[in-house]
Amino acid sequence: MKIAVYGKGGIGKSTTSCNISVALARRGQKVLQIGCDPKHDSTFTLTGFLIPTIIDTLQSKDYHYEDIWPEDVIHKGYGGVDCVEAGGPPAGAGCGGYVVGETVKLLKELNAFYEYDIILFDVLGDVVCGGFAAPLNYADYCVIITDNGFDALFAANRITASIREKARTHPLRLAGLVGNRTSKRDLIHKYVEACPMPVIEVLPIIEDIRVSRVKGKTLFEMVGSEPSLNYVCKYYLDIADQILSQPEGIVPKEIPDRELFSLLSDLYLNPIGGGGQKKKNQENLLGFTRI
Repeated sequence: MKIAVYGKGGIGKSTTSCNISVALARRGQKVLQIGCDPKHDSTFTLTGFLIPTIIDTLQSKDYHYEDIWPEDVIHKGYGGVDCVEAGGPPAGAGCGGYVVGETVKLLKELNAFYEYDIILFDVLGDVVCGGFAAPLNYADYCVIITDNGFDALFAANRITASIREKARTHPLRLAGLVGNRTSKRDLIHKYVEACPMPVIEVLPIIEDIRVSRVKGKTLFEMVGSEPSLNYVCKYYLDIADQILSQPEGIVPKEIPDRELFSLLSDLYLNPIGGGGQKKKNQENLLGFTRI
């Protein structure tokens, strides 16, 4: 099974991806996580350092694939999760989608691409071009990370459009949304009412999730010294169980941009509960969360 994880930049995709990868490994799966971001920090929470990228390794070998061994590009992370970072071209040059293609090509050359039960692609930000959508060419499912803010749901809607487009020629389905750092769900509920799709899980605001990223550890690793965090791991295990159930998934149909703006802004413009609620709704609309 191949899963592509998308969502607005800064929404917590990499932290969520790493914890889902460990949860899948805890369920007995052989897991490979591929970071598809030029920042090459997707797997930092699994390894505790920035591993060498595919593109750096290829350049160092003058693109002679025959001179590259699996251990040159595949690094072991926490919980037995194998990690790869695609890397990318210099800022302002080249195409990230090309790098993803080269990564898959190399893994196939190494006979590694089909050795895993689960391959999880952690993809940067919004889908603004075919290059950023490249991992969808290889995925069985897409999972969208969002929160209860306008910007994240606007990005989710753009990703939804990409899924629909790719599903025309690929066996791709949307598994559903995962809400992250979300104390309220009103905008999420309003969006999925208008654009029907599964909601896999909604994680509340948990400061330790953010701290885990800074520490370079998954929640599963942190729970060894902080047993009180065990309840957080259960969220990720629940997501893993739903993915492993091989859901039917859907081919969603996005909402036109202006219609979506009107839909989500209506909650702010027509508040329930007076001025205090209006202020909270405004913060939700702008993508902020009250802590």
